[in-house]
Amino acid sequence: MKVHLKTCIRPAWRATLGVIAAVCILASITAVRFAQNAPVQSEEVLRVTSGLVNLYAVVRDKNRPVAGLNREDFEVTEDTKPQEIRFFSRETDTPLTLGILIDTSGSQEHVLGVEQSEAKTFIEQVIGKKDLAFVLRFDLEVELLQDLTANKRLLAQAIESTAVHRGAGGVVQGPFPSSRPGGTNLHDAVYLSARELLKNEVGRKVLIILSDGEDTGSTKTLQEALETAQRSDVIIYSVAVIDRRFYFAASMGFSGDSVLKRYAEQTGGRVIEVSRMEDTAQAFREIAEELRTQYSLGYTSSNTRRDGSFRKIQVKIRDRNYKVQARRGYYAATE
Repeated sequence: MKVHLKTCIRPAWRATLGVIAAVCILASITAVRFAQNAPVQSEEVLRVTSGLVNLYAVVRDKNRPVAGLNREDFEVTEDTKPQEIRFFSRETDTPLTLGILIDTSGSQEHVLGVEQSEAKTFIEQVIGKKDLAFVLRFDLEVELLQDLTANKRLLAQAIESTAVHRGAGGVVQGPFPSSRPGGTNLHDAVYLSARELLKNEVGRKVLIILSDGEDTGSTKTLQEALETAQRSDVIIYSVAVIDRRFYFAASMGFSGDSVLKRYAEQTGGRVIEVSRMEDTAQAFREIAEELRTQYSLGYTSSNTRRDGSFRKIQVKIRDRNYKVQARRGYYAATE
């Protein structure tokens, strides 16, 4: 079921999200799922879980992810203070909730076909019986093409249905409008995915962005979208298929790679830039391999204040020169 953000607002969400901008973003998700499955969190549950910090980490050497490490190999600090790792596991079989975000703006015209083909192969290889995935496309607007499902056929159909929107100029009247022709609402897509689709899921939550990273129309800023992703414990990967000829021909500057890098570094993901179309398959294989070799770390913060502050996290491997991918921080609970 397709739900265009600009055409539908679901009244059932208004009480859940509150007055602030609720009517702007409520219409993206299938009504039945949220009506039946909206979780209820009590103050008691929040008290129990707010002090526990969960991390998913990937450890890499120069060439590939490193498997077989133990709890004793890891060190975790929060705001430079050492933390005791209380929970540890290798998360190769932990359920995965995955979002595929596909850029369908004009800059992707020459690369979308390859992205579609390799994304479908990735879904076929990665999504298991316990996993869920959704497909969302973004350009002048953000559209959910397929809500969370384990049905690979439906996911493939949604990916195949994407098409480049070349832009007709003017303003799209909707919750996430773009004021530029050919706008690319990347930050809005990340914000919506993290807040409305992944926030209440459990376990590993991953977004894979297929885009060059150039945002030209979002109502949300990079910082707003990133903060929402961090609050929802989302890991962001990007397959950056960049058609630099498009920007050169249009006499436009390009800075999308730095945007994708910030999303990845702050959330524990990675950007894989594809310089040749034939290398797209390898990029997806690398992401799949990392998802199979993640480590799960949990600690109870030594900082017991409920002040809502952002706390910086650093994860290291003892006595080895490995690179660790893990989120750079989290937002503390509030009273």
